[in-house]
Amino acid sequence: MKKLTIKEFARAINMSVSTVSKALRDSHEISSSTKQKVVAMAEELQYHPNPYASSLRRKKSKTIAVILPEVADSFFSLAINGIQAVAEQKGYHVLIYLSHDKYQNEKAFIDDCGSGRVDGVLISVSQETVSASHLRQLQSGNVPVVFFDRSLSGFETASVETNDFECGYIAAQHLLQNGCRNISMLSISGCLSICQKRTDGFLAALEEAISKDETISGSITELGDKHEMAMQQIADVLQNSNSPDGIVASAESVAIQVYLATSKLGVAIPQQLKVVAFSTLETAEILNPSLTTITQPAFDIGKTAAEILFKAIEKPQFTLADEHIILPSRLVKRQSSTGMVFAEMTLSM
Repeated sequence: MKKLTIKEFARAINMSVSTVSKALRDSHEISSSTKQKVVAMAEELQYHPNPYASSLRRKKSKTIAVILPEVADSFFSLAINGIQAVAEQKGYHVLIYLSHDKYQNEKAFIDDCGSGRVDGVLISVSQETVSASHLRQLQSGNVPVVFFDRSLSGFETASVETNDFECGYIAAQHLLQNGCRNISMLSISGCLSICQKRTDGFLAALEEAISKDETISGSITELGDKHEMAMQQIADVLQNSNSPDGIVASAESVAIQVYLATSKLGVAIPQQLKVVAFSTLETAEILNPSLTTITQPAFDIGKTAAEILFKAIEKPQFTLADEHIILPSRLVKRQSSTGMVFAEMTLSM
């Protein structure tokens, strides 16, 4: 019997070549009933896809995509350097997409990546991302996805993060140990998993302290995503009748906003307000006063995430869901929380 071509098979079952091709590749664009019909007819007519044509479809683009919320934060700049270092070794190009913390932007980029343009995706999700449906489109098209820094629950794949809960705990504990009695966490999001973990760690340290001393207090403030709104919220916190004497800034941008607000309001750091910030800012040491930071291993997070992604690209049977890497951050004590300069310590519990 003469072997059917895909055009002949599609004509025989009264469907388009595109529909047949997508159905046989189990594409999300085709309904389950249509897929079942195509598979059944393929068996009946003894149609077998051309292995050479399939290999052409599987041809590598030699490109990976990196989707991240911003590059103004030094963390992401350093992470990109780590990713680029691995990609260059593998002979790959890197496409960088900026979501600006908007889900619709992120979704549009994912749609673009699913067209065969890239062989894999590294992503740090936006503040607005709560659904993984757009990422499942990539999975159905056999495009591997790896989270770095910001992950999303409900989507099974590899992730490379830092020990955010422990970092939140240590940041709060550090302020309390340096004499603070009323500490506040300034968070950029109530949805992002990293912010939730940092807040949970902060609260755990606060509750532990209150159980020993009921005069200690604390609060959580979720800042708006607009600079002007966030600045006003910080000013309100600092001018409140129960204003804090210690602040944990959950992001680098928040630390800068706190410094701007205190300068404008005449609040002295660290005499009146002690500050700890999650930041990889290289200039933290030369700020006035120098900024105490929870410093993430940004380069290594990017590098490790890229290494895992390339394992999945090179070995289709590699199980991404088994890869969950935690790289510890460092507490770097400086003047903003102590009035003195100290050495670094690795955060682990």
